[in-house]
Amino acid sequence: MAASVWKRCVTAAVKVKCLSPSLSARRWLLSAAYTDTKVWEAREKDPQNLALLATTMDRTYDRNLPVSSLSVSRFVDNISSREEIDQAEYYLYKFRHSPNCWYLRDWTIHSWIRQCLKYGAKEKALHTVKNKVQYGIFPDDFTFNLLIDSYIKDGNFKSACSVVEEVMLQEAFDRPSTQILSLYAMGRYQATRPQLTVSEERALGASLLICGLQQDNTVGLSAQLLGNALLGKVEMLNGIHAVFRGMPLYWGHGYLGRALALMERAAAASGDVKLTKDAVDYTRDLLQELSSTSDSDSSGAESAGEEDEEKKEDHVDEADQAERAKLPQYVTRFKELSSQLESEGKVDSASFQDSASALAHQNLAAAEKPDLEQYLSRVQGWEADNRQLIVREKEMRKKAEQEKNERLAAKAAAQQA
Repeated sequence: MAASVWKRCVTAAVKVKCLSPSLSARRWLLSAAYTDTKVWEAREKDPQNLALLATTMDRTYDRNLPVSSLSVSRFVDNISSREEIDQAEYYLYKFRHSPNCWYLRDWTIHSWIRQCLKYGAKEKALHTVKNKVQYGIFPDDFTFNLLIDSYIKDGNFKSACSVVEEVMLQEAFDRPSTQILSLYAMGRYQATRPQLTVSEERALGASLLICGLQQDNTVGLSAQLLGNALLGKVEMLNGIHAVFRGMPLYWGHGYLGRALALMERAAAASGDVKLTKDAVDYTRDLLQELSSTSDSDSSGAESAGEEDEEKKEDHVDEADQAERAKLPQYVTRFKELSSQLESEGKVDSASFQDSASALAHQNLAAAEKPDLEQYLSRVQGWEADNRQLIVREKEMRKKAEQEKNERLAAKAAAQQA
């Protein structure tokens, strides 16, 4: 079977130049070794009756006593059906709102995501990740990668980008594998030209910008351009406060100005780093759209209603108005820079989607190796910590039993006296 797989991979490698990225995309996802569950399943088992464990936790909560992180971990580890996923979600929520909420273990979070993927409950995993404050689900980079990869394989790039948004909010673009997967997912999603709300534009723009900063290549630079352009659109239409609220972003005005500065830097840079044509075209279209909106607003030909306009202006201060006044300068400067980029051969004819796919094809396999080594070490550390917790639990139970017996003995002695 291994020989058959190898033969298929070699055949795919020969054909890769003939295939479009959309047809050969599956080859550029995480490898079978990365997504394999053998290392995780090889852990020491701690079988539990979930009905009894649930009853014990319920009684503990009813007595206003804290449930241990070990109990929640055991419940999640012993999930064996889709229905039990829903039960585990309830106890994760309860634990998050208990005095022990800070002690949800990293391996419990990893196990939760793996169980959701195993039993066809990706939407539940995404729900708890997006509502992390309510559930305490803050995955590590390896776990994020598994969830992003699962959505990519399903062709659900919108949900994949929702996971990438959470990576961005946690500022967790440390691993090259996470960066590559995120850029791939965003490239595929952006290529569909989705109709985005303001919050979605802000989230996608911030994700593109922050992730792009980690890659010093054509894909990274193009991602930064797209990100700054999207955030600039939000800033122009809704003010700077609509950009950075709840986002790990720079608070200063001028995101469109930064997009143009990036184009200028690309034009002056030496080497093979370029901007993709569709990223430049997208920025041009966005500036034209903003110019049209500005003209229609000034002439009064287009209005969203008096109440909406009043609410909108409440969030726009003088600095925002000054930034809006720069739009004609931005349009003129963009035309100059785009012409300069074209003349100097700094515009890549490949799309952002194709460039991100090529990056995944070239670099993802190498990026996986350190991840797998770190994951193996991490799982071993988790097992050691889990064993220590079990030992401590036994000691505490033994101590509690001794204290109970001493109290009963003292009470019996007092009654005899």
